Amino acid sequence: MATTNLSYYDKATIPNANSFRFGIVVSEWNPEITQNLKKGAIETLLDCGATKENIISWDVPGSFELVYGCKKMIQSQNLDAIIAIGNVIQGETKHFDFVCEGVTQGIIDLNVKFDVPVIFCVLTDNTKQQSLDRSGGSLGNKGIECAVAAVKMAAIKNLDRSSGSVGF
Repeated sequence: MATTNLSYYDKATIPNANSFRFGIVVSEWNPEITQNLKKGAIETLLDCGATKENIISWDVPGSFELVYGCKKMIQSQNLDAIIAIGNVIQGETKHFDFVCEGVTQGIIDLNVKFDVPVIFCVLTDNTKQQSLDRSGGSLGNKGIECAVAAVKMAAIKNLDRSSGSVGF
């Protein structure tokens, strides 16, 4: 569990995102959390050099639908990385476990099957307060951390095969 601010990054260690295209798939469930994650991700992508025109965002009903939304985005868009944004809060039933396991495995499967990295930005917390703390609250914004991961993975996807380096 995160205990430090998720929003810190050193731009000097991140490739310039100017030439990369990003997708963001956002769950509509718990919008006060997922929209803050999306905002943090977009602001960070722009800060790292991405252009507004190179960021595509789609909404899906819930976290379980993130996998299909990401798959369709991979198949229909020319992207360098996708960020899957969602939020699942523990309840009194096993629904939490099934959704978390399904989304996690689905995103793993997308990363194995396709040549577009899909970044897991799904908060799976015990309480709403924990999710609020990680979506712009006291622990920062996981969307920022995931945007940095998306830029780094886009650079790896576009690895210069002749030099073998990502150019960080």
